Amino acid sequence: MRRERAHRAAARPERFRLKQQRSLLNAKTVFLNVPYDRKYEPLYLAFIAGLCGFGLIPHATVEITGSARRLDRIISLIRRCRYSFHDLSRVQLDRTRPSTPRFNMPFELGLAVARAKNQRGTHEWFVFEALPHRLKKSLSDLDGTDPYIHQSTWQGVLRALANALSRTSNPPAPSELSEIYRDLRKAAREIKDKLDGGSLFEARPFKELVVFAGMSARERIASLKKSLR
Repeated sequence: MRRERAHRAAARPERFRLKQQRSLLNAKTVFLNVPYDRKYEPLYLAFIAGLCGFGLIPHATVEITGSARRLDRIISLIRRCRYSFHDLSRVQLDRTRPSTPRFNMPFELGLAVARAKNQRGTHEWFVFEALPHRLKKSLSDLDGTDPYIHQSTWQGVLRALANALSRTSNPPAPSELSEIYRDLRKAAREIKDKLDGGSLFEARPFKELVVFAGMSARERIASLKKSLR
């Protein structure tokens, strides 16, 4: 009996440590909601690079696999993330017949807003756009929410992320974020070569990009190096 009690007491600190690690992981997780097409690749890479530069861990629907209903898996993914970043800049019709707008991004934003409203303090969301004032026309229900404008450039994405995360302690310098982006762009070319015509907007390439961006961030940003000690 004494041995059993001693074993339980010894196990408590380990369980507490694992609980803290999970809590810390959840606090750094991000749901990334962006368009998936080749023209968007530079901005896609910039979001991954920038978020990793702030010590965050991006997740996206491209990771979702399995037999469960896709909507249920998206909701589950949003629930696991402390933050979400939504780019609503792709409002034009696509070229594939029948020409249609894309509703996935605003729909997933709606899921994140509902999560934040229903569970106060557990989720924070940010909206991005390419052009100022357009959101008032495309999604007037968000009137009063100021989107972060990126002007459809990777530099603009990094700048917009820095503005969105301005309350972060020890934020990375703009030059550091640019260096991570350039590292990731080079890695993306190598990943695409291995894919032999495949897309970066798939589960495995996305995970590889996140891992590489995280490594680059830890090498280049002093505050992230210290957090690992």
